[in-house]
Amino acid sequence: MVGAAAGVPGEATRRENPRDTTQNAMSQRERIAELLAGLPVRVRVEGLGSALGPSDADVLLRLRSTRAAIALASAEIGAFASCHVEGEVDIEGAMRDLMRAAAALVGNLPRESRPSLLVRIGQIGASALRHTLTRDAEQIRFHYDVADDFYALWLDPARVYSCAYFAEPDMSLADAQRAKLALICRKLDLRPGMRLLDIGCGWGGLVLYAAEHHGVTADGITLSTDQLAHVEREIARRGLRGRVSVQLLDYRRIPAEGRYDRVASVGMFEHVGRANMTLYCQRLAALLSPGGWVLNHGITAAHPDQRGLGAGIGEFIERYIFPGGELLHVSAIAEHMARGGLEIVDVENLRPHYAKTLWCWSDALEQRREEARKALLSRHPPERAERILRAYRLYLAGSALGFEQGWMAIHQFLALRPDGDTARGRLRGSQSDYPFRRDYMYLSASDTPPNSN
Repeated sequence: MVGAAAGVPGEATRRENPRDTTQNAMSQRERIAELLAGLPVRVRVEGLGSALGPSDADVLLRLRSTRAAIALASAEIGAFASCHVEGEVDIEGAMRDLMRAAAALVGNLPRESRPSLLVRIGQIGASALRHTLTRDAEQIRFHYDVADDFYALWLDPARVYSCAYFAEPDMSLADAQRAKLALICRKLDLRPGMRLLDIGCGWGGLVLYAAEHHGVTADGITLSTDQLAHVEREIARRGLRGRVSVQLLDYRRIPAEGRYDRVASVGMFEHVGRANMTLYCQRLAALLSPGGWVLNHGITAAHPDQRGLGAGIGEFIERYIFPGGELLHVSAIAEHMARGGLEIVDVENLRPHYAKTLWCWSDALEQRREEARKALLSRHPPERAERILRAYRLYLAGSALGFEQGWMAIHQFLALRPDGDTARGRLRGSQSDYPFRRDYMYLSASDTPPNSN
């Protein structure tokens, strides 16, 4: 970043007074001590010639750089997390205790004020530059092609890498992910012979489930080569050739239009970018046959004017986890879907479900940390493997905290492409076979959804 490198005019020629350095260090220690005193868990900070906090603390932070001390003293959680990834801070203790401390340090993230028109135009331009065909492919592979065996250690057996649905609070992660797949299929009222497209199909959980349990013909697309290889193996293993297919393809390059009865896109639209969101929704509509339905599921911002997570958290995620990710408020997603030609018929917020899902992933990674390190070492040099592991430990636990605190949310939108036939459906004006009632979504898995034709 040119601006960051340039610094303040005269910075290179100004020499720091040793007395100022000592005073700054004392000020940082005093500020850190003040912060520690107000935390709900016992935290000890060691390093840089001092120690603060009880010796029997729940969490131990060993600082190895002044930068780390400054980040902690200023409660810049994102910068402090970066210091950990880069080896400038060592952390000992449970992730759940660490996140309780982080929540207390951050408090309530401030709401952003609405930016000026000029700033908004600049943001749209920047979003467009970040979401070209080439950059989107690179950004997706940066995250999803880390190492297949690494993800397998902490995801459920079906490798469903999106918010689970805890229909019962004590469900296992695997059961909750199956419940989520079943809920999506029920919301879409999938029936034998239908054609389903899954945009951003991940490791294939939905297309495989829908083909096996609902008799549909399912196509999936992904930009991850690791995911493509895994889904192809599963198609062969389950004998689903001819019923399930997967391609390495961008949503902007899907060829035929109007060929699908149902479209699903799960955990995808946070990768699309504000500049492309209307185009993305237009593609969802165009791929549907008239009267078809789409389920659009993704992470949303907590506030209409929010452009990222505060306290440096957004910058941490951009650098180490999801480059190119952009969160829009539920109201903005609804507007883009409407502009894309879709009629929204149902919206559901699953925010607490994602918090629980992420804690399940975090706990699993903590329990299998050494195996995770070995999996990463099979693909990356030792230094990079360690950085990835440190980043994901903080990312999963920190994201769980974020959904618990309401710093972000996750919504499922069910929408249809009206076919113009006002005499069609159970009620005049339906313009689709959508029943315009919600009870069909919540039948037990053993029941058959009503035929709404």
